[in-house]
Amino acid sequence: MNDSGAALPWLVIRQDGNGNRYRVGRYATKDEAQKIADNLDARGPGRLYWVERVVQTTR
Repeated sequence: MNDSGAALPWLVIRQDGNGNRYRVGRYATKDEAQKIADNLDARGPGRLYWVERVVQTTR
């Protein structure tokens, strides 16, 4: 993972009605990512949004 990944460790993930998952965006803070996920989730049923933290591994 490059330096930009470390600076934006929070992901918003979308899952559609068929179970397909997509990365919506990367964010610097959990609060920022959660706000985006909540706003998208409020648009209506059929999609699920959540926040995940990117786990950086070292070799």
